[in-house]
Amino acid sequence: MTVSSHIEELKKKHQTLSDAVEAAQRSPGIDDLEVAKMKKEKLHLKEEIARLSS
Repeated sequence: MTVSSHIEELKKKHQTLSDAVEAAQRSPGIDDLEVAKMKKEKLHLKEEIARLSS
C-alpha cells in the first residue's frame, strides 16, 4: 500500500467518523462518553493524516 492510498483510506475513515459524530449528537439518547470516544478517534485520524502528509 502506498502512502497516498493509506492517507486516502484514513480520510475516508475520518469522514465516516465525522458523520457518525454528527448523527450521534443529534440523537437525544446517545451516551456522551461514546461521542467523546468517537471525537478522540477522529482527532487521532486527523493527526495521523497530517503526520503522513508532511
